[in-house]
Amino acid sequence: MTTTLPQSVSALVARAAEPEFAAWRRNIARLGGCTNPIHLVGAATVYDTTTGAALLSYGSDAYGGRLLTACGNRRATVCPACSALYRADTYQLVRAGLVGGKSVPEAVSGYPRVFATLTAPGFGSVHTRRERDGRVPPCRPRRVDDHCPHGTPAGCRERHPADDPRLGEPLCPRCYDYAGAVLWHAFAGRLWHRFGLELRREVARRAGLSRTELGEVARLSYAKVAEYQRRGLVHFHAVIRLDGPDGPDLHPPGWATVPLLVDSVRAVVGRVRLTVPGSEVVGPRVLRFGTQVDVRPVTSNGRTAGERPASAAAVAGYIAKYATKGAETAGAVDGRIHHARDMVMLPVRAHVLRMISTCWWLGGLPEFAPLGLRRWAHMLGYGGHFSTKSRRYSTTLTALRQARADHRAQQQRDAFGLPECSTVTIGRWHYAGRGYSPEAALLAASVREGGGRHGA
Repeated sequence: MTTTLPQSVSALVARAAEPEFAAWRRNIARLGGCTNPIHLVGAATVYDTTTGAALLSYGSDAYGGRLLTACGNRRATVCPACSALYRADTYQLVRAGLVGGKSVPEAVSGYPRVFATLTAPGFGSVHTRRERDGRVPPCRPRRVDDHCPHGTPAGCRERHPADDPRLGEPLCPRCYDYAGAVLWHAFAGRLWHRFGLELRREVARRAGLSRTELGEVARLSYAKVAEYQRRGLVHFHAVIRLDGPDGPDLHPPGWATVPLLVDSVRAVVGRVRLTVPGSEVVGPRVLRFGTQVDVRPVTSNGRTAGERPASAAAVAGYIAKYATKGAETAGAVDGRIHHARDMVMLPVRAHVLRMISTCWWLGGLPEFAPLGLRRWAHMLGYGGHFSTKSRRYSTTLTALRQARADHRAQQQRDAFGLPECSTVTIGRWHYAGRGYSPEAALLAASVREGGGRHGA
């Protein structure tokens, strides 16, 4: 009996017999399983910055003809390997702002800190699933004869399973305010900005200070992430911390307490409003956050009396997890939509398709042209950043990546026996494509399955 090997396996076996196989394999394995690497050709030289002497020269020939670099995509659906690294960096960034480290003083663990969830408002009733004490109550219990203006039952007495495809779908699509939902997404970033301004005013008012006086004794810092709900709308999870006037290096004043911060957040969420343009087209729209607001104190060990606390590690892990996700969690698509005809074949559920279509419709109107809704149609109108932080909350992703690059540079110096000195690398590289050959993809998959990490 003759067995035919798959093309990728045969190609990998043939590659293994070549003299440069070891260098080719290292070039792929060092990426930790990146799914869509960038190809570079060129050369670089490492110089001693003190003497100007060239210590080491290398080119893409040393890597089998092309130097591969990781794609760096944060989204888990695009590149699991790179998103895992992004998630780990985000975790360290958020955690440092809660317990210290990475240039942040450990004293921040004693500052007032809360973990707040700000939801989107309702734009129509959708099928939902809730658990209470381990039991699943009916979706939306209403009287049997209660119907919407279009004749659709206004309630649902089913107890939906967790994998029910109807979850997040409107009970009546014609009653659902799709224009309002899309515009809420388009202005969600501005609504958050206004929330921050109002929160500073509220904290100052409760402390008996003006905003100018507050800036002289205290500062609000935050880190947040946007998460898509099943109904296709984002809500924000945020760590909010009260510092001294110059950030975490100075202690906040004595009046700055956790209860004051909790009460301030709750008061402001219900007060923030934003009027959007285009009322002559879609009617007046005053945007706000949803009525469901969760504000918890953040503790180092996760245990306090009174309100439900959240541990620093759990909060950092939660934010990091959603920093690598996008609209695909709501059933949308990964890539941008370039033509209206492309929507016909989109593999999405009806509710998501209606939101995408509404983005396309509103994006073609002059009144909403500045919002770029067609550009962000695949994100259901949300074009904001998924994870952001205030300048002085903690370290930065750039600093974390630089520390990793410095570590790799030290590994490279050790491997080549270079002297301990200050060095600089000067190179000239050109883009030469991206992706894998069949045999390289097979090797990358094995690295990924083995839990590989980005190497030196």
